[in-house]
Amino acid sequence: MKTCSVYSKQVIEHFRNPRNMGEMEKPDAVGKIGNPTCLLPDEKIHKNSDSIPISELKENQEILTHNGNYEKVVGIFSRNYNGKIITLKNKLGKISLTPEHLIYGIKVPKRWKFLFNKGKKTLIPSWHHIEDLEKGDIILYPIFKKEEDTKFLEIKIPKAKYDFRSKEIPNEILLNEDLLRLFGYFLAEGNIQEKPCKTFISFALNINEKEIVEDIKSIAKNLFGLEIKIKGLPERKTIVVYIYNAKLARFFKKLFGNGAEHKKLPDFIMNLPPEKQKSLIYGLWKGDGYVNLNRNGPRAGYTTISYQLAQQIKTLLLRQKIVPSIYVDKEKEIRGVKHKKAYRIHVGQRDSLKRLCNILKIEYSPKSREAIKSWFDDNYLYTPVTDKEILNYEGKVFNLEVESAHSFVSEAFCLHNCGDVLWVYLKIEKNKQNKDYIKDIKFQTFGCIAAIAVSSVLTEMVKGKTLEEAKKLSNQEIVKKLGGLPPIKYHCSLLGAEALHKAIENYEKKKR
Repeated sequence: MKTCSVYSKQVIEHFRNPRNMGEMEKPDAVGKIGNPTCLLPDEKIHKNSDSIPISELKENQEILTHNGNYEKVVGIFSRNYNGKIITLKNKLGKISLTPEHLIYGIKVPKRWKFLFNKGKKTLIPSWHHIEDLEKGDIILYPIFKKEEDTKFLEIKIPKAKYDFRSKEIPNEILLNEDLLRLFGYFLAEGNIQEKPCKTFISFALNINEKEIVEDIKSIAKNLFGLEIKIKGLPERKTIVVYIYNAKLARFFKKLFGNGAEHKKLPDFIMNLPPEKQKSLIYGLWKGDGYVNLNRNGPRAGYTTISYQLAQQIKTLLLRQKIVPSIYVDKEKEIRGVKHKKAYRIHVGQRDSLKRLCNILKIEYSPKSREAIKSWFDDNYLYTPVTDKEILNYEGKVFNLEVESAHSFVSEAFCLHNCGDVLWVYLKIEKNKQNKDYIKDIKFQTFGCIAAIAVSSVLTEMVKGKTLEEAKKLSNQEIVKKLGGLPPIKYHCSLLGAEALHKAIENYEKKKR
């Protein structure tokens, strides 16, 4: 496993074969340190091109990590919890966690020079407990890095037995700008009608969107050799474009799903080079988005009732260095018409709007200066915490162990996977010099590979030592004995020494 490559042989050995693990019957002393850090079961985690609740994840599935790559889940933990939960929000969404969970960000000092981005950009990102972060502190969110260009698509859809009307289409098609634009139109306005002997694609467009009608007509003809049918519905101010081909319709359904609520992009499109993805964004936005440059505070927007598609559009925009803001409209009824839960994506920051307008081939030359609250480097979006809320919660909570990066990404935050709790149990007796010594020691750990290895080696290092000798054990000695730890895991060594010292304090308190 890749996990092994970031740890020493000693760490892996203690993790796979932990010494003295387990609860001790009638211990003379107990030391406990740390708190298990977890998420609520419905918190969404980025898994490949999906975002699914943490409670539904399984081992060996790949999830997005703080470095912008996918890594495997190697452990899933759950427990009952009764206590405080902290919710943080930013432009991308929110997260609800136990107070000591670590989030990747920047704690902004309350000094004049750090009121401005120039000062904030001099600060070094690190992992912070969620309880220490406040409104105005900066969160880092990764830009998805994988790039894998797909040149051609194979249309591996067999012709239905009783399909005598569909025209033959190519079995392989060039994945070019035209096809990606058509994909965008379909995700925004398309639908699949699938019935025996009548399966086709339709696009419901505004009656004024004649440019899109002509584009769909040209793409269908040039790529598939198909003619479109057009039906105007003036009373609804709608024009419907039909592509009658069952094989192509089933191919689109296989790629993107059907029904506005279930539409999403397949992995190979999310992995395309960002430059190539611009055509897809163009089709999406032209189909169901808007740009308003005349309002006070120009902005663009896109609305979908598909949660997965909204999260994927967020990822596509971040790859273009465009800052999105995501809002949720609850299900409601207006004038007798039911509206489903929807996700609105807004782009209003000046430089981001310029980049989007460039993709959409819209001229935009802002004249006013703008206070920039979010910014990019090559790897991350930096965006502020916009709200913080503390609530009480009782129920199940979950955490993960992720190989290599030891982190995972929710819809709006990077989270460290290390939630460590260590119990140390001691059996104390007198030695020949009439000094208290550790005759036996056991441990229990809720935590990651490093936490288990630290706990295991700790028991070997102090077993048989006097309490005075054990008190002198430092975290540096533990790390040295393990052949080192990755910097991101160094805090695990603190747990071992602190839990041992707590147990000794517990014993001495009992004696007094």
